[in-house]
Amino acid sequence: MYLPTRRQWLSRAAGGFGATALGAMLNDTTQAASQNRLEDPLAPQVPHFPAKAKRVIFLYMTGGVSHVESFDYKPQLIKDDAKSIVMDNWQGKIGEFKRYLRRPKWGFQPGGDNGVMVSDLFPEVRKIVDDLAIIRSMQTDHTNHYESTLGMHCGSWTFARPSIGSWVSYGLGSENQNLPSFVVVAPAEPYAGAQTWGSDFLPGCHQGTRLKPGNNPIPNLKRRVASTTLQKLELDLVAQANQEHLRLRGEDTNLETVIKSFETAFGMQQAAPELFDLAGESRQTLEMYGIEPGRTDGFGWQCLIGRRLAERGVRFIELIDTGSMGNWDSHANMQDHVSLAKNVDQPIAALIKDLKARGMLDDTLVVWTTEFGRTPYHEDMEHPGREHHHQAFCSWMAGAGVKPGIVHGSSDEYGINVAEDRVHVHDFHATILHLLGLDHEQLTYRYAGRDYRLTDVHGEVVTSLLA
Repeated sequence: MYLPTRRQWLSRAAGGFGATALGAMLNDTTQAASQNRLEDPLAPQVPHFPAKAKRVIFLYMTGGVSHVESFDYKPQLIKDDAKSIVMDNWQGKIGEFKRYLRRPKWGFQPGGDNGVMVSDLFPEVRKIVDDLAIIRSMQTDHTNHYESTLGMHCGSWTFARPSIGSWVSYGLGSENQNLPSFVVVAPAEPYAGAQTWGSDFLPGCHQGTRLKPGNNPIPNLKRRVASTTLQKLELDLVAQANQEHLRLRGEDTNLETVIKSFETAFGMQQAAPELFDLAGESRQTLEMYGIEPGRTDGFGWQCLIGRRLAERGVRFIELIDTGSMGNWDSHANMQDHVSLAKNVDQPIAALIKDLKARGMLDDTLVVWTTEFGRTPYHEDMEHPGREHHHQAFCSWMAGAGVKPGIVHGSSDEYGINVAEDRVHVHDFHATILHLLGLDHEQLTYRYAGRDYRLTDVHGEVVTSLLA
């Protein structure tokens, strides 16, 4: 199928734009990358240094996965179950508080050649643990869902800021002009809502485009007019309105974003139907992801669509398992983790195996995380649930440039605090950007009189995670 280039499409759609306006937006592609960005904010950009990863698949588990029941094996916590301890300044509250240690509800078994202990909640992920770099010393700044979700995505726990996916889109541009550079596949919104994939002060074309699992992942994808010819006439009319906007108001920095949104929408009408058509996937592949024929939902479908987006040049792909309801926030009963783990365990392992078999794991960075962990203790010795815990939790990375089969850092004997080699969220972000060839201190955007960056004024690359 013939797909027009950006230059060709804008030449048609821009109708009444004068030569000067078009020339300003459509300079020759041999110009420097910075000039290309002015002409096309999604034009491919040169990284700061040679990159290991071309793209990221970011797996986000909403609600706070229990680290002591997933990837942080604590034999002493098992031994001291029901033992009382005294917490000082618990959750920021001044004073001493009596709490009871609670052992994990599920066992742990060694996985892979390296024998890393992984919970029985994740038997399939345990089989591919040799491909993972598990971080047992994660730490974040807040104990509430909204703030920690925002922090994990935006590097800010207080104010909305551009999402990490938006920063990657801004820093590297797109490899496919017919698909967004940043795509989020989510059945429901997480706690911080659409701010988790928002672009904030970055140009709007860098915000995430949400796909919703189901029979209609992208609403209004089909054109409403009867023919392509009529659609082009409508686009010409829009271009004339843009010209009038310029004439009346002068330079408008938002115009390029508006034009780019029209262009991406036009390209998606051509590219998206093929993206969602799984007819070409083998029966073995569908079974590996746990997808029943004809189904267009579930985390297996999300992971397979994630792989297909990666194949088609999407720069940052986020897969969110649940929304702000029915997630890993197991206050009442840790048994909630069973169905949630079953939903994601097989698809995540399948994604890693599939990328590896296709040679894509070499240049695709896969990241798994949640917003915080869960308390290894409870105020009620018989209570079956766990509370929020931001002082220590687990994440992992796999793929491009990551040292496989390792464990980085540790929490203390009960999983309460980081014991060694802390990885703060800012460090986590700095490392992801580094693997993409981006220096987190150089990736900045001037807004309201200062240069902003994803890591604010913090962050160190965790070099021990790098291959």
